[in-house]
Amino acid sequence: MLLSALLVLGVCLIPAHSKPAGEQLGSPLLQTCFEEAKKIVDDAYKYSREESLRRVRKEVVRPQDALRLLKQPRGGTRSAVRSADYMAQTLRLLQERVHHVHKRSFNVTDLLSEEDLNKLSEITGCASQVTFPSCRTTPNLNRYRTATSVCNNIKNPRLGSSNTPFARWLPAEYDDAISQPKGWDITRRFNNFSLPLVRQVSNNILSTTDAGVVNDREYTHMVTMFGQWNDHDLTITPFSPSIRSFSNGINCDESCEKTEPCIPIPIPPGDPRLPTGRNSCIPAFRSAPVCGSGYSAYNFGGEPKKREQINALTAFLDLGQVYGSEEQLAKYLRDPDSDGGLLRVNTEFRDNRRELLPFHPMQANMCATRRRVTNDTNAREVPCFIAGDVRVDENIALTSIHTLFMREHNRLARQLKRINPQWDSEMLYQEARKIMGAYTQLFVFRDYLPHIVGPEAMRRQLGRYPGYNANVDPGIANVFATAAYRFAHLAIQPVVFRLDDNYRENSRLPSVPLYEAFFTPWRVVFEGGIDPVLRGLVGRPAKLNTQDHMMVDALRERLFQFVMTLALDLGSLNMQRGRDHGLPGYNAWRKLCGLSQPGNQRELAQVLNNTNLARKLLQLYGTPANIDVWMGGVAEPFVRGGRVGPLFACLIASQFQRIRQGDRLWYENQGVFSPAQRAALSTSTISRIICDNTGISSIPTDAFSVISNRNRLVRCSSIRRLNLFAWRDRCRGPGDNCRGVGEEEAVNNLEETQEPREPQEPQEPKSPQAHQEPQEPQVSQEPQVPQSPQAHQEPQEPQVSQEPQVPQSPQAHQEPQEPQVSQEPQVPQSPQAHQEPQEPQVSQEPQVPQSPQAHQEPQEPQVSQEPQIPQSPQAHQEPQEPQVSQEPQIPQSAQVHQEPQDVRGLQDNEIH
Repeated sequence: MLLSALLVLGVCLIPAHSKPAGEQLGSPLLQTCFEEAKKIVDDAYKYSREESLRRVRKEVVRPQDALRLLKQPRGGTRSAVRSADYMAQTLRLLQERVHHVHKRSFNVTDLLSEEDLNKLSEITGCASQVTFPSCRTTPNLNRYRTATSVCNNIKNPRLGSSNTPFARWLPAEYDDAISQPKGWDITRRFNNFSLPLVRQVSNNILSTTDAGVVNDREYTHMVTMFGQWNDHDLTITPFSPSIRSFSNGINCDESCEKTEPCIPIPIPPGDPRLPTGRNSCIPAFRSAPVCGSGYSAYNFGGEPKKREQINALTAFLDLGQVYGSEEQLAKYLRDPDSDGGLLRVNTEFRDNRRELLPFHPMQANMCATRRRVTNDTNAREVPCFIAGDVRVDENIALTSIHTLFMREHNRLARQLKRINPQWDSEMLYQEARKIMGAYTQLFVFRDYLPHIVGPEAMRRQLGRYPGYNANVDPGIANVFATAAYRFAHLAIQPVVFRLDDNYRENSRLPSVPLYEAFFTPWRVVFEGGIDPVLRGLVGRPAKLNTQDHMMVDALRERLFQFVMTLALDLGSLNMQRGRDHGLPGYNAWRKLCGLSQPGNQRELAQVLNNTNLARKLLQLYGTPANIDVWMGGVAEPFVRGGRVGPLFACLIASQFQRIRQGDRLWYENQGVFSPAQRAALSTSTISRIICDNTGISSIPTDAFSVISNRNRLVRCSSIRRLNLFAWRDRCRGPGDNCRGVGEEEAVNNLEETQEPREPQEPQEPKSPQAHQEPQEPQVSQEPQVPQSPQAHQEPQEPQVSQEPQVPQSPQAHQEPQEPQVSQEPQVPQSPQAHQEPQEPQVSQEPQVPQSPQAHQEPQEPQVSQEPQIPQSPQAHQEPQEPQVSQEPQIPQSAQVHQEPQDVRGLQDNEIH
């Protein structure tokens, strides 16, 4: 039966508008309902936008406004979300009318002809979300990434690209099996128990005061903030743009009713801070659905499927937070007046003559917080900054890292132009961007992940590079984005440290409470720039996540608090988001990772090594199986040498394993960089980047480890520089044949040609040694690329000759604007970069990181074990169809993740 037979119902309310030929739907009723749905969605979007602008202009911004700003879909993401809303609301209206006539349940898509379904997918815009783009016309496909990462995988061009669904490693669990969040129905029981209120869990388990913070004795606050910075390269889950329900017009900010897209967080009785009662809740919003998922139950002609969420970012380590993950934004962030491949910078303010991020051209200023915070009615306000990721202004530590990497891109582009004056603006931009992408891949795998997942997971899953595999899906897993990679929320200090030249507290510019550092770009503009903040990140420890001191009040009680009493609770939001996404419970994920599944308090106490914590959790959840996966993951004691427990070590390592192996343009893949360039990149460090782009003259060699006898402050002049001569004359212009990755045939045939390598015995990773500085480091001559054109003809051995010594004279650091590049690759220094008024006491022995040696590529790298999460049995058989496994099975090996009886954080404050 087709919907044309239901015309007895009349029209849906809104008459059909005239459409160009080819856009009319087969059924007049379907056309009319689409037009009504379109108006409902568009009106809700418009109302929400105008209401947000009104609040900003009247300075009555609420914490949920700030959160919504960070999660607001933009550009192509907004189009994808709008299409999904058009589809869902059209089918909702049709469903209501079918039910009105038949008084029984129907799947409305069963009543639509194939032609109607196709037309509906086209007119809503959903069809474009699943159409494969052509890679034949993509310029420089083998040399550079697209902004969206479309065509990274030739056979399946959307794999890993922005605005695609999160991957599912386990099926979603919704209350109604399709879309309703877990716990939406308070009468529903899971494993014979109801789910507790997330705010109650936060109050009982997570709460700690600032006075209870335990400092990490090994790692700096840079580890925490770099992790957040890295997360912003990989994941963002947009909310629906509407604050008003599509079905009944209820404003989610003003009601505690559960109605799409509202997902309010109820306040439990006796809450220590928030008012309780039936109409008391923390406003929250559902993540936007993917086209054709959820209640629309429409899979473009296939079977109904569960609701999925969108990742607006690419899945690759490509510094999208610097460059943008959409073409339009990427273009805007480039300097339109430069022929040197530079990024856009601020034209109003400088930071001691160094560049600042550009201001956002927004209509209203969410960052106009200075007068309220300082109680100075005459204080000058500044707009928010703009960068590749919208969260650039979330706090001034993130802003400082954004600024640092923007400066480094421009520094590289200027240097490359001097080395290769024949390169045009596009090539300079792309080559600098490519180097920057290699930086982040190197820093994450060599310097960051070993501290997080520990040496065992590094050896098992993230050892030597195994080569590119086109059948590996690099897509970000829902559980990674929504739970596992949110572990660092418990390692955030309650203050943003700002230190002087001697790495001491600055009386003139003191450290800032975290709740007063949200959306405050004016602190960077008017309060000393980024240098004090960066010193604070490398000179002060991270917070240690302990089982009795988990989340600081600044995040649990004062998140995005401006002047309103009701702030947000990050812990509650994390758990509510997991339920919104239908994430299975704690034990399901432990089973996937080959870990034990505790069934009672005694067994849970063994897993957590903490009887009291196990008792408190089961008082709330009833059974370990029901524990929210984020809560269970952060409650586990650390693996040896790491900062997460066994579950999150497994999930995080598995995700990065896929990211690396599924990236055709990974920096270690053959042809992406020359051996000489890889050798040069292997010496790069975050400390050197800080030295090159700030006024900081002394810094720890290892920015991630606390200052100690093994990681002393050293002068910037003693830290190795990136040898850019490895890029000299490699490609003289865009017309040169500089193809990489062995993809000449792939571009022509749209087929991968590179076969996956045979697995070898696992190799012990060298990266953990990166942070074990010897007491007396031997500084030998640094390998360097010969200063001749032949140096870039892919030598047989990546071992290169002596590095030209960069003069350490005072003059070498006084002209950053016009660095002279002749026969030696002198890296330009920022103005007065090494003329600090008060020199701290530093080591006279230059300490060189030992880890870069782990990345000196042999001609035929040996590979380690295949990923622990196998990519389906066909993963290495080059199938004809680009089918990629979405639900990898993790080996059930007891040896893989068997927990020791006493796994702790290896600190004095061990949990009992």
